[in-house]
Amino acid sequence: MSYGMQISATGAWAAISRQDALTSNLANLNTVGFKPMLAGAMHRDPVRQEDGLQHWPSDALLERLGGGVLTAPAMIDFTQGAIEVTGSPLDLAIQGEGFFVVGNPDDPSLTRDGRLAMAQDGALVMATTGLPLLDEAGQPIRIDPAGGSISVGSDGTIAQNGVVLARLWLADVPDRDVLKKVGQGLFADRNDAPLTLIAANGMVRQESVESSAVNEIDALLQIQNASRAAQSNFGMVDMQNRMLDRLVNTFGRMA
Repeated sequence: MSYGMQISATGAWAAISRQDALTSNLANLNTVGFKPMLAGAMHRDPVRQEDGLQHWPSDALLERLGGGVLTAPAMIDFTQGAIEVTGSPLDLAIQGEGFFVVGNPDDPSLTRDGRLAMAQDGALVMATTGLPLLDEAGQPIRIDPAGGSISVGSDGTIAQNGVVLARLWLADVPDRDVLKKVGQGLFADRNDAPLTLIAANGMVRQESVESSAVNEIDALLQIQNASRAAQSNFGMVDMQNRMLDRLVNTFGRMA
């Protein structure tokens, strides 16, 4: 493969990868608490620099062209989604910073999906996964199924018939770059280590959920741009392929 064809191929691959990520964002336009992925590309160094082989001979002019592009490391856009009122007392949203803490108390996960349900034992769990919602002590929150309605204060205090039962664990991490998506609206450490959690200052809104943070118009425009970039790079690959064909079949015969 020629150097120019290889550079064009890297551009096409990066554009396709970006298009895939943006399409996934658009598909989750109506997913509660969804955070879109930031899709981009980054410059790729020439082979000698990338592999640390400076002693290898090379063409200085070709190296000035670089090594094409690579798909940039995946990043999550944690922009706040709109708060939508649902009227359900077991729907919660966080206005501002922070996450609900759910799952195993020894290795919990984070989520912005506050759609809750009540398990048979009275535990508050995520409606989508069944994972228990944890309180400040890192324990599942339980309410009396026959004890009447519950109220949740803006600070996360849960009360039933005026009696305080628990307080939600609203947490954040010192650096959100450590977070990765693990499906079903959950976030965990990208190195599969227990998360280091700190207190969050967001406020809880009862009878509400946070909508997806995907901007439909912006996502559509970015998908179109990625598609055009891929088509342009495929066009360059085709053009260079035709030039190589002429080189072989015209000048090769003359030789």
